[in-house]
Amino acid sequence: MILRTVADVDRCATALKALVARGPQEVTHKAWKPRRSDQQNRYLWGVVYPAFLVPLEGWSAEDVHEYLLGEHFGWERIEGMGRVRLRPIRRSARLSKVEFAEYVAFCQQKGAEHGIFVPDPTP
Repeated sequence: MILRTVADVDRCATALKALVARGPQEVTHKAWKPRRSDQQNRYLWGVVYPAFLVPLEGWSAEDVHEYLLGEHFGWERIEGMGRVRLRPIRRSARLSKVEFAEYVAFCQQKGAEHGIFVPDPTP
């Protein structure tokens, strides 16, 4: 539940009282940050990743996505069934708008390092 007003807090308190009546409860809190917009997501998948596909034969947009996430957030090593693979430590789905903008700037920089031009998003 996102609490924006005093009325939201009152509704939350009422709900919590009802839960506590059933037994002990654990409640956590974190600051709300707006998640990336649909427009930002369309730019990532429709402009950023396709720019990388031009020089990368055999790669898919999902391949580029995994690679850039891992390069930006770091990699973790997964072992199983006699195989080892790397996967990104963090995904992009829960990034705030600011974090997402930082990720896109990283993608543009990484592209530039490899001679790939990624245009800026239009405002």
